Amino acid sequence: MHVEALREFCLQLPKTSESFPFDEETLVFKVFDKMFALIPLEQHPAKINLKCDPERSVELREMYPDQIYPGYHMSKKHWNTMLTEQLPPALAQELIQHSYDLVVAKLPKYRRAELK
Repeated sequence: MHVEALREFCLQLPKTSESFPFDEETLVFKVFDKMFALIPLEQHPAKINLKCDPERSVELREMYPDQIYPGYHMSKKHWNTMLTEQLPPALAQELIQHSYDLVVAKLPKYRRAELK
């Protein structure tokens, strides 16, 4: 998936916002001010950092060693960096949704209720 397709998919998730909190080149997606995706806009091929279950992270890195690796500038246990143009779009969308769901699961109960 290209950057614009990644952006469109992220923004269709409920209560998602986008911003540039770190610099002018790193687009960050949040749900209720909690990050679930980061896209470095100036890097090619397109990349995205996503939160991931630690066990699943290991599996994904083994299955796609050239496309999915420990999160750049992030917790290597909980974040992956993906080269999205080299992966099936359905997998990229699934992993974005997984990241979003992990973040939502940690939100306070009243916030989770707002998403329903």
